[in-house]
Amino acid sequence: MYRLLLLSSLLGSLSTYVQAQEPSTTVSKETASKLRPDAPRNIDRALLAQQWGLREEELDRYSALMQGPLGIYSPNLDPLSALGIEAQSETERRRYAELQVQAEALRVEKLLAYQRAYDQVWKDLYPAAALINLPPMSSPLMIKPAQRKAVFVQYNCPACERTVKQLHTSGTPFDLYVVGSRQDDRRIRVWAQKAGINPVKIRDGTITINHDNGRWSAIGAQGELPAVMHEVNGKWVRQ
Repeated sequence: MYRLLLLSSLLGSLSTYVQAQEPSTTVSKETASKLRPDAPRNIDRALLAQQWGLREEELDRYSALMQGPLGIYSPNLDPLSALGIEAQSETERRRYAELQVQAEALRVEKLLAYQRAYDQVWKDLYPAAALINLPPMSSPLMIKPAQRKAVFVQYNCPACERTVKQLHTSGTPFDLYVVGSRQDDRRIRVWAQKAGINPVKIRDGTITINHDNGRWSAIGAQGELPAVMHEVNGKWVRQ
């Protein structure tokens, strides 16, 4: 009988101890969640890492970096940029740079494909209207139409490259149109790289790169390229 009473007492104490510990565990999980509010759920981590070409532990390091000074100074950095900036060796830095170039090339290719689709729909719906301000005004890529310039360039044009570099350095938002591009996305990308256009400025919409698709002729402008155009009272004039 004594043993049964002792066992019952021990079980009761153990139950009380477990219940007392449960709130602590809950608080711990909530605290961890607050420390990393933007951390991916475990079920999504593998997929997210795969999308960026990273390992899961690299995604964890990115989350940790964004909780420190880097995240305060640059809160919107993508994983590849953050890991590349804080790379621990030249080999690691090179790897992240390669991953980012590949990701950016794919993103620009998709953007240009959408640009062509948009152009075609515009021609189908409004064949008599000249289109200059692309992307459309509702697009998140458009900053403020009144502040943007349209820059027309062509291949094998050193003056075109110099003009674009000057605008790029000054931080001027502009839409670049390559005359005679023949819808060749690869040539446009090569030209943009040669002109020194920073992919970050393409990503945040400061600069857009487009096929001309007859716009230069449609606006009735004259003269040699490059041509920097801006809108005045609804008309495009040469700067």
